[in-house]
Amino acid sequence: MSKSSNLLLATALASLMAAPAMAEKLGLGRTALPEEIEAWDVAVLPDGTGLPEGSGDVETGDEVFAEKCATCHGDFAEGIDSWPVLAGGQGTLRDVRPVKTIGSYWPYLSTVFDYVHRSMPFGGAQTVTNDEAYAIAAFLLYSNGLVEDDFVLSKENFTEITMPNVDGFYPDDRAESEYPLFSAAACMTNCVEGPVQVTKRAIELNVTPEDPDGKPAGTIPPIFEVAEAAAEPAAAEPAATEVAAAEPAATEPAAAEPAQTEVAEADHELIEDGMKVFKKCASCHKVGEGAKNASGPQLNGIVGRPVGASEGFKYSKVLQDLAAAGTVWDAANLDAFLLDPKGFAKGTKMSFAGLKKEEDRAALIAYLTSLGG
Repeated sequence: MSKSSNLLLATALASLMAAPAMAEKLGLGRTALPEEIEAWDVAVLPDGTGLPEGSGDVETGDEVFAEKCATCHGDFAEGIDSWPVLAGGQGTLRDVRPVKTIGSYWPYLSTVFDYVHRSMPFGGAQTVTNDEAYAIAAFLLYSNGLVEDDFVLSKENFTEITMPNVDGFYPDDRAESEYPLFSAAACMTNCVEGPVQVTKRAIELNVTPEDPDGKPAGTIPPIFEVAEAAAEPAAAEPAATEVAAAEPAATEPAAAEPAQTEVAEADHELIEDGMKVFKKCASCHKVGEGAKNASGPQLNGIVGRPVGASEGFKYSKVLQDLAAAGTVWDAANLDAFLLDPKGFAKGTKMSFAGLKKEEDRAALIAYLTSLGG
């Protein structure tokens, strides 16, 4: 036997001999010290328990968010690809596809602070300072239209913030209300007195779709019906030459027609491009049939509409002033606003940084124009 084989055998025997002792007590590590536990305990509760000292304003939060969060969540919290949308969505929780954001769904601001401070940014957890966490939370409140752009969030005023959906949750009482119903032994024989009868059919409960003829969808017709249908001759169609003879000779197309077609196609392509650009706006603004105000006003008929004219929406003071001055959202004003929202309307609640590409602004305006009123 070689020396290496002897060494392996000796190692194996030593492991077997040590196994009982290790099973009794591993002897690894030590009890954590109170100060070590405190350093890891970064939880923040809804009543403010656990909040650290610090503060942060919206403007700083905008800068920190752009640096550490926008890669995944977008410059104005609209979400990128599969990363979560953080702003908008108010009034959508009853929709088929609700938009669950900080402003529409989260019940407590403490959850925002705790999650940012504990877990963000992705891949760099707990690299955000206390002041930065306060600033990011302030910016997200602003992005959801819950505070003004000069707002400063701190430990002192933190619990004064009430989130819109704070009353949208209820305690989980299943242990008391439901578990007892399913804890008893299941009945296996003679569970119902009297004869068992079928009282309803699925089609009567409106859970089985029907074909236009009233039969359940997918019903296979009897063979003789198929045979009769196959035996019926197809209706004779008039000869193509007869149709051609009955119609007047086609006139030469007007010279302007091809140009008009090209313009229409170009407009259609521009509108299609605008639909894609609008995805950047969709987390806050709604369009189309039944569109309602969200964290931003609905935009049906926005082109040519006076500023601040969406009924029921609370506009920032600067837009109220523009409305009082008779400003209209014509193509030129929309273009200037989309280029630099805060430059066009200093003090606007909209945190969107703007569309820097001229072609994107033109496409978006074309799309909004196509929506009408």
